[in-house]
Amino acid sequence: MKTKIKKRSLSLFILMGLLFTGTAFANNIQVSNVQLVGAGTADAYIQFDISWDNSWSFSSNYYHDAAWVFAKYAIYDDTTKLVSRPYAHVPVGGVSLATEAEGTLGTTALNVVTDNTDTGGEVNWKLPNDYRGFFLYHSLDGTGTFTAKKIKLAWNMSAISAANPIVVKVFAMEMVYVPQGAFYLGSGGTESGSFTDGAWSSGATIPFKVSSENEITINTGAGNLWGTSTSGNNTIGLAGTLPEAFPKGYNGFYCMKYELTQGQYCNFLNTLSRAQQINRNAAVTAVAQTSVGADIFAMNNAALAYRSGIRSTAYFTANDPVYFYCDLNNNKVANEANDGQWQAMNYLSWADLCAYADWAGLRPMTELEFEKAARGPKTPVVNEYAWGLAGGISQVTGITNSGQRDEIAANSGNCVYGSHASVQGPMRSGFAATVSTATREATGASFYGIMELSGNLWERTVSVGENTVGRKFTGLHGDGDLSIAGGANVAGWPGTNAFGAGSRGGSWYIDATYARASDRTYAAYTNAIRHYHLGGRLVRTSQ
Repeated sequence: MKTKIKKRSLSLFILMGLLFTGTAFANNIQVSNVQLVGAGTADAYIQFDISWDNSWSFSSNYYHDAAWVFAKYAIYDDTTKLVSRPYAHVPVGGVSLATEAEGTLGTTALNVVTDNTDTGGEVNWKLPNDYRGFFLYHSLDGTGTFTAKKIKLAWNMSAISAANPIVVKVFAMEMVYVPQGAFYLGSGGTESGSFTDGAWSSGATIPFKVSSENEITINTGAGNLWGTSTSGNNTIGLAGTLPEAFPKGYNGFYCMKYELTQGQYCNFLNTLSRAQQINRNAAVTAVAQTSVGADIFAMNNAALAYRSGIRSTAYFTANDPVYFYCDLNNNKVANEANDGQWQAMNYLSWADLCAYADWAGLRPMTELEFEKAARGPKTPVVNEYAWGLAGGISQVTGITNSGQRDEIAANSGNCVYGSHASVQGPMRSGFAATVSTATREATGASFYGIMELSGNLWERTVSVGENTVGRKFTGLHGDGDLSIAGGANVAGWPGTNAFGAGSRGGSWYIDATYARASDRTYAAYTNAIRHYHLGGRLVRTSQ
């Protein structure tokens, strides 16, 4: 008989004790056996299997992880032997499991869900009203490897000719649900530029409670949101308001469990047209270009540096899309077991991150959502890191299994910071979640089980410290399709100049002070370039 945990606080305590046990390593979502059935008809569907490690659901599904699943398609030309580019986004018409579906989460068997209706079985999904993708998750309490087979994604293809073969790709990324609820901004400490209640005048800050998505007054005075800096890169900006439409973190949202990886970015590049690719990397920058230097890597247009391992084929045809792959071991063989597909993606410009967000049907997160994702609903701990303590930080001083899916810190460190000579770049997303670690502190996990919100790479966020663009952000989601030039084209997002965006959470290159959950040293710093310590992750509002 299954016993459910009723108290949510107890659930999270147990969650953080169990989440990272077992033999599997984090960041290993797998999509397989993809089939397109009924091409060219109104009743077509894409069928596939999916699994990922270290899945969980607690407190009657109040806390859970999930997979964000979406699909792209292209048309194969029998004459040119090429597929059309860019791949187009598949609108999801419904989700179901075949009657013979099977799967597991830990030792819990999955019940069958049919006819696009959740019948109370142990697989749940959420299909947002824009149909850009869906969330798949377990509906009952449990932990372990999530596996589900023969998932059907309904697709009305009546307007698409099936004269030529259709090529379909299904993408999935691990997400964590951050539930609706109140939380605090600022830790009550002395972090640079920290948020505070407007009653603050000097010294330690006063945590500000976010109790709704209603408009917030930004000003001095008790009950208002304010900051400890009013100028420079950590400014709170001008006195004014944070509009109701700005995502404040009170409402529920899904956040990527891990920072965007190099493998994920490669997959993205390989669905784009040449005209789009040239703006989303630094080496192949013209449609007429036919080669890159033998030792040139894609994101820095130079030799291998700072563990940025994406490269393209050396020679290619003008105008045609270029193939990108991971090659951290620098032997020009694509996507080997130690080529860094699982490493956090650095050299990301703000425009690159937004393009990926639009393509995936996601959006950038705000700096308020960043603090909610790290701290959760708990009372702040002065000067805390994402794992909820002011201490407990252990610098990674070496790497074991470099570039592999089970890459870990050689010394069991929980945070990548300080530019250690033996690291010099981002590590695998989720590197500290291993079989030997079982606490938030040891894994560096946030309250909700989100990894590397402290250290590894800077998280790019929409800034409160800029009032003409940043504060006007309304949280619209990407629609899956980019501009002809490969850019995001969503209304209200900070643009390619990154005005209205900033960075939170610290990086591998910089001191541990910047990795604190409430540190705002660069929260209002406009930085549009690609850099070796800039990365990011994305979110989606729960509907």
